[in-house]
Amino acid sequence: MDTNILLENGTNELEVLEFLVDGNSYGINVAKIREIITYQAVTPVPNAHPSIEGIFMPRDVMITAIDLRNCLQRGQSEPKGLFIITNFNKLDIAFHVDQVVGIHRVSWTEIIKPGTTVSNPEDGISTGIIKINGKLIIILDFEKIVTDISPETGLKMTEIDELGVRTRNDVPILIAEDSPLLNKLIVDSLKKAGYENLIHTENGQEAWDVICECKDEGTLDKHVKCLITDIEMPLMDGHRLTKLVKEDPATKDIPVVIFSSLVNEEMRKKGEALGADAQLSKPEIGNLVRIIDDLVL
Repeated sequence: MDTNILLENGTNELEVLEFLVDGNSYGINVAKIREIITYQAVTPVPNAHPSIEGIFMPRDVMITAIDLRNCLQRGQSEPKGLFIITNFNKLDIAFHVDQVVGIHRVSWTEIIKPGTTVSNPEDGISTGIIKINGKLIIILDFEKIVTDISPETGLKMTEIDELGVRTRNDVPILIAEDSPLLNKLIVDSLKKAGYENLIHTENGQEAWDVICECKDEGTLDKHVKCLITDIEMPLMDGHRLTKLVKEDPATKDIPVVIFSSLVNEEMRKKGEALGADAQLSKPEIGNLVRIIDDLVL
């Protein structure tokens, strides 16, 4: 299946691949997918996490295979089906699924944020739900799935300690990040690095509303000197937010830092075309602080 579908920059749209596990429909952002292949035999890894099926080497690249059925607490997968090979946070991971249904093009405004009855914001592995032809498709949080299995793949908080003693400052920074856990970690990291004047929002729309309100009040310079944004967010994604900021004469000089698990070669080109001042993969929290220092101090 061809997953190299190109979307125009900043349209607030995404392609979602629908797949089945144990008869239920789930989704993944096509931008995370390298390829989809038929299941291959894997080599088990001793003392590995129960959700890790093993490792295999297509095209001489070592890839870890994760059993999504196990992650979703639906038992173990049989040695058949498909591997969805992904790339995010600079990792190549294969997810074992039963079947691929197809690709849907949707707007981020159509993504429904899971309520607390579906999952706890910090513990759940769903980032959103979409309704297609009367059917609900749960978009899984693949970053959290991987981090839960292997915590060292998440934000490397020790990088902040390695920066040493930092001077406190009141440079105002606006953050757009929909994951409650990552939002908190980014805020905590920046505060530890000396940045205390922070506004954090849950998506691009909320961040843009803050910017527009400050523009109307004439307080933009006081409240937003830098913008940090994720890419994948409901209502408005980070690329759309970057496009709006950089096309508005009143806001185009605000430095925009894209901080996302999706910063690969293709997505980096899109961010550059939209005018992003810097782009980083999410584990690089220490580099995030260094780049902000360069942009605002």
